Amino acid sequence: MVYLSGLRDSVYFWEKIEERIISTIELLELAIEEDDDSLAQSLDNDITIIEKELEHREFLLTLSGEHDERNAILAIHAGAGGTESQDWAQMLLRMYIRWAEGNGFKTDIFDLSQGDEAGVKSVTVNIVGKFAYGNLKSEIGVHRLVRLSPFDADHARHTSFALVEVLPESEGNAEVTINNDDIRIDVYRASGHGGQSVQKNSTAIRITHIPTNIVVTCQNERSQFQNKELAMKVLRARLMDLELKNIAEQQSKLKGEHVSAEWGNQIRSYVLHPYRMIKDHRTGHETSNTDDVLDGDIGQFLKSYLLSTIK
Repeated sequence: MVYLSGLRDSVYFWEKIEERIISTIELLELAIEEDDDSLAQSLDNDITIIEKELEHREFLLTLSGEHDERNAILAIHAGAGGTESQDWAQMLLRMYIRWAEGNGFKTDIFDLSQGDEAGVKSVTVNIVGKFAYGNLKSEIGVHRLVRLSPFDADHARHTSFALVEVLPESEGNAEVTINNDDIRIDVYRASGHGGQSVQKNSTAIRITHIPTNIVVTCQNERSQFQNKELAMKVLRARLMDLELKNIAEQQSKLKGEHVSAEWGNQIRSYVLHPYRMIKDHRTGHETSNTDDVLDGDIGQFLKSYLLSTIK
């Protein structure tokens, strides 16, 4: 039924576009016949609307992957560099949360490890909404920041790195089978924010998937049960992502190519000194409006990358 509904929406869209184009052509013919320049503005507006609708439809073509409509599980890990990189990881967290809020997505922090002095060492966020994963899959990789350090008494220029992971949320146990004998569950006291009741009780959960050595933690909920449920959700997503990577690796071997989204694969640079510029190294898209981007306006980068994948 969902598939049929999607087809109906697609047919309706093209029917409305056809009606608008026919109407615009008729108005143009009338303007030419009557030699009426007063209709120029109306025609210009109609053409602009049609162009925007077609551009949006083209963008939707980039969100046709098998898992693109799903919620996303986004993880950020500070790189080497201590406080500098941990602060950068927190800046990225704020950027993605602001983007999500501005685009109608809900966010829920599953797990957060505070930095030693500032920032975060790592954080896992659930971003809920249609096409959350499809939009954010372009963010997978290493993000590099160049700035004058606010933590350095000499205000020297520092380069910081953070790794961003984006996983499609598994839609249920049927997709990923987890044998209870394959996991080890450890319970411990939560740290950081969460209230006194969280601190006094052992509510945090660490799950280790023994065959793959994947470890997931969750400590932000007040009950052990809730944290276990969320940790299992992340584990299922990571196991599904591992399977997808294995399939992609086999396909790339057949094609004779291999691209890794690990630490060495830097995707974007955010330069705040000696000049201001954010540049995506995959598409070449760049902007000097660094403040808006770090405040969540990353749509231009998401769109430029996704459009590049269909050309």
